[in-house]
Order: sequence, then structure tokens, then C-alpha cells
Amino acid sequence: MTEASGRVVATERGRDLVLVRSLALSDAEAWAYLTESELTEQWFGPWEGDHRVGGAVRVRMRFEEHEPAVTMKILACEPPRALALLSDEEVGSWRLELHLEPDGEDSLLTFVHHLAPDDAVGEIGPGWEYYLDLLVAATEGTERPGFDQYYPALREAYLAM
Repeated sequence: MTEASGRVVATERGRDLVLVRSLALSDAEAWAYLTESELTEQWFGPWEGDHRVGGAVRVRMRFEEHEPAVTMKILACEPPRALALLSDEEVGSWRLELHLEPDGEDSLLTFVHHLAPDDAVGEIGPGWEYYLDLLVAATEGTERPGFDQYYPALREAYLAM
């Protein structure tokens, strides 16, 4: 069974969900998996649109069947180190940050979801654990995990945070 690797930390604005993954890629290669549609398709979903700061892209989340594409505004893009996104949809608002740093020959990805007061971390945490492990599987060419390994399995661990 998968264990919760994320943590919820208090901030001046509220709470952040923070998850970290080590990627067996250089920072430039890892950046490509975060920003190039043909590579994001392998773990999160393909996107199209204006990928410049201030622009917006539409992302079709690969493993969310029957869900509409999500619009994400590009708040910041500093290759190959930082990407900040905002999705403000009917189902909720996500403020996300992805930070890459070299770790020897590998890269360390820190993923931050700035939580709104009413965000259900018991659903959000397991979902991001799943997608980030899909990223690791895509970059390493290993078998993709199943969502049932994450939800509802990790729900209680995240609610306890």
C-alpha cells in the first residue's frame, strides 16, 4: 500500500499541501515533462493554448474520465526552475506551484497546492500523490500505479493532517 508522502503546512495565507518527488532526469529534461504537451500527456494530460506568462492553456486531465478540460492561467514561468498556475473553475480554484532544483544528476520537484479554506485535503492529497507518481512512472518507463492505491487508501492520512 502507498503511504502519504505529502504534508500540510501553515502559511501566512492559510495552508499549503507540499509534495516532493525525485526525478531521475536533469533539470532540463524534468522541465520538459512539466511544460511540453506531448510529455505532460504521459502523466497528467495534454494541453493547448497560450503558454506564455499571463496566457492560459486548456488541459485535458488524462485520467479523469468524463471530466471537461481545465483552464489554467500561467502566473509565472522561469525555466527550468519554477512554474505557477491558477485554475479557477466551477468545481473549485487551484493555485499550484512547481519548483525544480538539481539534485546531483537528478532533479528534485517540489509541488505546492495552495489550499483554500474549504478545500477537501482528503481528496486533493491522494489525487496529487497519484499524478506525481504517474510522472515518476512516465520518466522512468515503469508501470503506472492504479488510482485505488491512493484513494480512498490515503484519505484518512490526509484528513489527519
